[in-house]
Amino acid sequence: MRKIAIYGKGGIGKSTTTSNLSAALSTMGFRVMQVGCDPKADSTKGLMGGRRIPTVLDMLREKNDELKLSDIVFEGFNGVLCVESGGPTPGIGCAGRGIISAFEKLAELEAFEVYKPDIVIYDVLGDVVCGGFAMPIREGYAREVFIVSSGEMMALYAAGNIAGAVKSFASKGYARLGGLILNARNIENEREIVEKAAGEIGTEIIAHIPRSGDIQLAEKAGGTVIECIEASPMRDVYMSLAKTVLAVSKDDEAGL
Repeated sequence: MRKIAIYGKGGIGKSTTTSNLSAALSTMGFRVMQVGCDPKADSTKGLMGGRRIPTVLDMLREKNDELKLSDIVFEGFNGVLCVESGGPTPGIGCAGRGIISAFEKLAELEAFEVYKPDIVIYDVLGDVVCGGFAMPIREGYAREVFIVSSGEMMALYAAGNIAGAVKSFASKGYARLGGLILNARNIENEREIVEKAAGEIGTEIIAHIPRSGDIQLAEKAGGTVIECIEASPMRDVYMSLAKTVLAVSKDDEAGL
């Protein structure tokens, strides 16, 4: 089972990128599970026909010990398994702690053993890399980390923080940084800006996602480009991303 985490600043297009990646991998014949790790709980919406699914934390509050996997794991586009960790009651509790609770419940219910995914992708908010949001890399849930960024200052600042968090756990062999995914915003000299930043944090750009209206059209239809717009050139972009991520992950496994 390959375990991948996708990090990035909120609003950067991380969940859209992750969902299209999951959809692309599923069309390649892989059984994929996507776990949303954001209190907004909207990571998997594009895989579920635009529908938000119940979160692990909400169902824990509602059912407690009676909670079953079928209450929190839902099948989306092309069989992609969708999970949302959710967040605490507004004004009470810690969002990071919520992720930890959700992960513990998935482990207790043996989600991976039951569903046997080939690839698990964690979609993680990267504005603040506290203990909870670092959970996928801190506890070895993810072996490979990719960062979605644009050339905007705050996105690159978050990328630097995430890269630092990955390096801090590298000595334990939990995860390594696989590279940056440039989700373009069409700012001036964007590629050069991100390449420079990638070099400064010790990584490289592994994929360039151009800005495209097809992405918004697919989202309005409640899905991914992979599902909704067969003739879109963006399908090839996301398929290429999927192949690159697989290649990087394979290289990582070979080096273990």
